[in-house]
Amino acid sequence: MAYIYGNRYQPTMLPESIDDYVPQDHPVRAYDAFGEKLDLKELGINEQEVKVGNPAYNPRAMIKLIVYGCSYGIRSSRKLERACYDNMSFIWLMEGLKPDHKTISEARKNNKEALKNILKQSAQLCIKLDLIEGNTLFVDGSKIRGNASINNTFSKERAETLLKNIDKRIEQILDECDSIDEKEQNNPSLVKLKAEFKDSQKLKTKVEQIMKDLNETKKDKINSTDPECVNIKGRQGTHAGYNGQIVVDEKHGIIVNSDVVNENHDKNQFTGQIEQANRTLGKQCESGCADAGYANTDNLKESDDKGIRVIVPTQKQATGESPGQFDKERFIYDSQKDCYICPEGHEIPYNHFSATRNFKSYRFCEPVICRNCKHFGICTKSKRGRTIVRLANEDTKNKLEKQYEQSKDIFRLRKQKVELPFGHFKHNLGVSSFLLRGIEGVRAEMSILSSCFNIARMITIFGVSGFIEKVTMA
Repeated sequence: MAYIYGNRYQPTMLPESIDDYVPQDHPVRAYDAFGEKLDLKELGINEQEVKVGNPAYNPRAMIKLIVYGCSYGIRSSRKLERACYDNMSFIWLMEGLKPDHKTISEARKNNKEALKNILKQSAQLCIKLDLIEGNTLFVDGSKIRGNASINNTFSKERAETLLKNIDKRIEQILDECDSIDEKEQNNPSLVKLKAEFKDSQKLKTKVEQIMKDLNETKKDKINSTDPECVNIKGRQGTHAGYNGQIVVDEKHGIIVNSDVVNENHDKNQFTGQIEQANRTLGKQCESGCADAGYANTDNLKESDDKGIRVIVPTQKQATGESPGQFDKERFIYDSQKDCYICPEGHEIPYNHFSATRNFKSYRFCEPVICRNCKHFGICTKSKRGRTIVRLANEDTKNKLEKQYEQSKDIFRLRKQKVELPFGHFKHNLGVSSFLLRGIEGVRAEMSILSSCFNIARMITIFGVSGFIEKVTMA
């Protein structure tokens, strides 16, 4: 059987135009249409040309490049530069422009606020295309490494110990220098000692600045590379990074809002994330759903007070454990007497209120009642008797627990709706860490990632040609 051979030196009658490089149904055309639809003025970018000095690259083209590259896992400025030379779809998107990696890096670094607002415009576009209903929103978070090493995280104790060691070493170096000056003036080790002394002085200045920052910010720890990141605990261990947050709509799993916080947990995030999403929607959602990591009654109460149906399980509800024989749920609360009645029928009166932890404590006035009970040692082993803690917002907690039990069908949708984007970011796009430093920079990156996910969802729903048509008409 004969073979077909190519010939890269075969001349053609007419050179191809750049538009012939990619077919009409190539996804890059959808990303180009999205980039053309962006309102740069609303993003905070001045598109007006200044005809003074060396001409700059069109900011719209740079945004298209960053978003499209991120959609295919090409995030670093050097890889984007390379793609503009040898990847046909990138050449088509940039219309033959070939910015260098420094220009691309500067464009990303100098337009953090604009990049952060891209998601809002993509979500509003989805609203126009009837892809977002805004009735039920799902919230979730995931830990992502920062562009910093955990080895550069300092606590006050570590900084103080390091300063003491540095001072000791500096004294040793000075003593050795004096000794060498007296005995062996031409000894080459003197040069090395002076270099080490200089390095030690630099390190001391750095650590002193860290100590100053720790005192001013009142933080327990601070990272010298990226002071705004925190130590995060994930499945791969503990790292310096951030906690990424997204809010997803129920209808098509479109991301309505994304955010990044420098807290290692999600307990204080539910209401804030829902409010940001509602501002993008232009209305208040009916229900908000999240996993047990967001189970903070004080925070959830803020959303509940606004009329939002909160669907968040407690840790016990999430594990599916039934209450034990002597768990708090087995004790009956008497609101009129403000006391608890134990399974044996004894009243446990109010004892005191903890203002710092915001709960009421109930305990027997006569501990002997507990000690003489046949269940002593099982119900409690304390000689002071059984203590029951009641939250200041206990009624709200009970209400939310019932709402969760009544809305398990909605909660089951949570995994397939809100956990999918994080899986796409980390596994499909290879996002193992952020590239930029500082919380504003990582928020901009998170917004780009979320916008890329939304575009990919719209292409899946409409197809490339349908997406371009819909976006053009919107």
